[in-house]
Amino acid sequence: MEEASVVGIDLAKSVFQVHGIDAKGQVVLRRRLSRAKLLGFFAELPPCLIGMETCASANYWARQLAELGHDVRLMPPQYVKPYVKRSKNDASDAEAICEAVTRPTMRFAGIKSATQQSVLVLHRTRAMLTRQRTQLGNAVRAHMAEFGIVAPVGRLGLDRLFAIVADDEDSRVPTVARSCLAMLAEQYRLVLVHLLETDRAIRADSRASECGRRLQEIPGVGPLLASALVATIPDAGVFRSGRSLSAWLGLVPRQNSSGGKERLGGITKAGDGYLRRMLFVGAMAVIRHAERHGTRRAWLLALLSRRSPRAAAVALANKIGRIAWAMMVRGERYREAVAA
Repeated sequence: MEEASVVGIDLAKSVFQVHGIDAKGQVVLRRRLSRAKLLGFFAELPPCLIGMETCASANYWARQLAELGHDVRLMPPQYVKPYVKRSKNDASDAEAICEAVTRPTMRFAGIKSATQQSVLVLHRTRAMLTRQRTQLGNAVRAHMAEFGIVAPVGRLGLDRLFAIVADDEDSRVPTVARSCLAMLAEQYRLVLVHLLETDRAIRADSRASECGRRLQEIPGVGPLLASALVATIPDAGVFRSGRSLSAWLGLVPRQNSSGGKERLGGITKAGDGYLRRMLFVGAMAVIRHAERHGTRRAWLLALLSRRSPRAAAVALANKIGRIAWAMMVRGERYREAVAA
């Protein structure tokens, strides 16, 4: 056990599978450990290389094991899967992780700090509140339409419906339905309050970081996207280039090439969907502004002349991701490209 130089851990909620090899590649460790015994077991091991998949609680365990002196590395599950032999079980997964972490071409993910994870919890909470706001608004509109009451699209139209619900003298809405709709309206207003609180917290976080303030100089990057980029990418240096970051975000074409023939399809949509969505929204904002007020970017004008706005937004989101990578790695400020 003390000779293990490389260890793979298959994470779970309560039971963990551990697989270790020595410097010669011989298996010296196979064990199942409970959650309570995991840290105590690795505290007795000499410092070694530990591999884990990027999944729920992976960042927490990586921080805890790193404090014990181990070299911990996280890998995307899709990169570990090719090393699984035959049937899939916890022991096979741990063995595959142990094998994958030793590969010289393996791509690793950065370990997030507790502060970065807290900011991501803030973003996920905001995304959930946004969905709830949409659901509540749609529910009120649908229920009111059953009584022949409709309103224009948008916040003002919804406010009209809430005013009708609050008016007890309006006989178009039955009493039983009015009480239910009043609960939905109250829930909607509470969600708006919480959304405002999360927006203020995200804006403060984006201003607190020097990197976040620089990223907001990029057209299409606001406080929301800047904060998410800083929290999601703890070390931009793990990506070899801006294109590697774009590929991780799923903003590059899917390849199905063979026999020397290059076949490119739509974007892969791999990686972090939240960041990809925010980049696309920011790119669409830049394109809408260019359509209404014009732009001096020759590249964007040429792209819009031959592609639809949404296709152009994907290309622009790719470009914004590459610019963000360069600024995060080199510590530079944004510089607008000058036309030749």
